[in-house]
Amino acid sequence: MNFIHKPLTRTTNSAALFDAARQVIPGGVNSTARAQWSGWMPYPLFVDNGNGSRLQDVDGNQYVDYLLGLGPMILGHRPSGVTRAVVDFIERRGTIFALPTAEEAVLAEKIIAAVPSVDQVRLCNTGTEAVLYATRLARAFTRRRKVIRFEGMYHGFSDGVYWSKHPALAKAGPDDRPNPVAQGPGMPEGVEENLIILPWNDADILADVIGREGDEIAAVLTEPVMCNTGCILPKPGFLETMRTLTQERGIVLIFDEVITGFRLGLGGAQERFGIRPDLTVFAKGLGGGFPVAALGGHADIMKLVADGTVSMAGTYTANGIAVAAANAALDELARPGTYDRLDRISDILREGLEAELRAAGLPVNVVGIGPLMQVWFAERPIENYRDAERHADQGLFRLWWEGMLERGVLFHPGAYENLFVSTAHTAEDIVLTLRAARDTAVALARTI
Repeated sequence: MNFIHKPLTRTTNSAALFDAARQVIPGGVNSTARAQWSGWMPYPLFVDNGNGSRLQDVDGNQYVDYLLGLGPMILGHRPSGVTRAVVDFIERRGTIFALPTAEEAVLAEKIIAAVPSVDQVRLCNTGTEAVLYATRLARAFTRRRKVIRFEGMYHGFSDGVYWSKHPALAKAGPDDRPNPVAQGPGMPEGVEENLIILPWNDADILADVIGREGDEIAAVLTEPVMCNTGCILPKPGFLETMRTLTQERGIVLIFDEVITGFRLGLGGAQERFGIRPDLTVFAKGLGGGFPVAALGGHADIMKLVADGTVSMAGTYTANGIAVAAANAALDELARPGTYDRLDRISDILREGLEAELRAAGLPVNVVGIGPLMQVWFAERPIENYRDAERHADQGLFRLWWEGMLERGVLFHPGAYENLFVSTAHTAEDIVLTLRAARDTAVALARTI
């Protein structure tokens, strides 16, 4: 069965819009994640609208949406409470004042109450901004310069961390001590001297490096779940060891919860795993679909912001739209039973996908936690970036994506992204998805 043509015969308007966009927008899109080279071949779908768990493209095709804007739409598209809050603020109050509003402290109080490790919080516009400030704070606090980060993770596109996201293994060095590899040209020379790149999920290597270089290390920067090379869970004890090692050597532990924050629970992954980092970065789930981010952490570190030692600035920071959206989103997420229901429906989806794919005889591991998951077509577990590069069948994932798209189910075409579930997804959505998975898996088994 040829999967690649059928979806495209019903997306001719997307094709035409993409051709027009390429004349005025480099690559035809405004983010690498939407580009042809990120898997959207021969062109990305152009969207007309989203509502709840469903998305409709400009050709009128409807999809059960597990892309969810790459994560922010944890309440689904156009959640009424968030939409009303934003519209009300704009109509009654305005947008940007370059002065504080009372609602900012209300939002900070909600974040502090939800996240166990946060004493104080400062708002930002994007996850990239928040990570930049977190690493700067860690260096100022410790008076050290080096940051450990893990191969295969993405922490935004600032020069200081945009390294070794998905490096070519031929350039990446030995497995136990990877080389820093720039994500692309244009990086200032010498930035990599401040980075130590390590493999994810290897506590022994982490302990060895901290033992040798701990006095030079300002921070360990990590996602608590690797979410930018698909979904890779931490091995039992890995995060606990990381917390112990950093505490012993006075190293700031930074959790990048841009994806996991307010998604794996109101307290994020750190609540779920029982780990308290020193600084935490939030974004996607915080705004219920609106752009807003935050950096929170221990008061003794955040006081460097309070007294002006480390400057955190931004014209658009804590604008009225972002604050109204985040306040409303957290109110929705704090409703009793929200995460229990979200976990329950996500578990049904994840377990159902694995069952359908395995029943067809496909080599698969469906990995996830709560409403965050990915399908790995591999004969063995994927525990780090190099496992994914060496053992995951990207071609089979592409065929899987095409077959599911043809049957009305949308997620990112790249295996290094994730499937997201929202509070708007229903039992009917899961039934439709698993039916599509069964039909796609049977067709795939015939082709291979």
